[in-house]
Amino acid sequence: MLVLPVYFEIPLTVLVLAAVAFLFGVLLAVAAKKFAVEKDPRIDQIAENLAGANCGGCGFSGCAAYAKAIVDGEAQVGLCPVAGADANAKIAQIMGVEVKQPQRMRAQVMCSGNHSTANYKYLYRGLADCHSVSRLGNGPKECSYGCIGLGSCVSACAFNAIKLENGAAFVDYDHCRACGMCVNACPQNLIELVPFESRYWVACKSKDKGAVVRSHCQVGCIGCGICAKNCPNNAISFVDNIAHIDYSLCNQCGLCASKCPRKIILDGLKSDQIIEVETAL
Repeated sequence: MLVLPVYFEIPLTVLVLAAVAFLFGVLLAVAAKKFAVEKDPRIDQIAENLAGANCGGCGFSGCAAYAKAIVDGEAQVGLCPVAGADANAKIAQIMGVEVKQPQRMRAQVMCSGNHSTANYKYLYRGLADCHSVSRLGNGPKECSYGCIGLGSCVSACAFNAIKLENGAAFVDYDHCRACGMCVNACPQNLIELVPFESRYWVACKSKDKGAVVRSHCQVGCIGCGICAKNCPNNAISFVDNIAHIDYSLCNQCGLCASKCPRKIILDGLKSDQIIEVETAL
């Protein structure tokens, strides 16, 4: 029997292992090619036209997931609130479909209780997170429905569209893309998406009765109903003591704002008015 010297045994072992590894590599390459699932090129084409913000405003985990869902027939074209009309038109062309452009929306913080208008029950110094402080009596303000003002919505916004001034959040319309991340981030459910062109909004969401609201805030809605009585289109209704505007009926006449004794129905086109009410000390 042939006996190899010791110094030949190690190289031979290495060669055998290398040959086995090479063989397995070839087999894996062949299997990968044979069983590979081809990716539809339209997915990348659609993703290139999306915003790339991965904000979740479309209802999917990110732009790539939404693009795949469109190609797979699991989502409609035009769900991205950030991409814009031109991008949606290109995506529709890629898919060979017609798309109805969605109505442009904007986020609106339905509260005007800031340091100058809201009463406080305690002073808070600690973690700047609205969710944590909401467990402490819904925040430091007397109104348990008001803006906590610690900026969870600001942190959630990928477009730098929300600011904090003097204990209240407000939206920079020019930067807002209506992705809805701030809506989900607010533990007080104070942020709503409204039609971008709508002028008037009720800057309060307190469900308390008028006497309680007066004791908590200088500008809160007291549920008097004067705005609804003066609305020519019946666009204002009251639910839980708070006025709500039906934007499908509102003709932007402004009577509600002019008649409101608390001046809590604001004109969204007057940025100086919003800042004055929401942020002035």
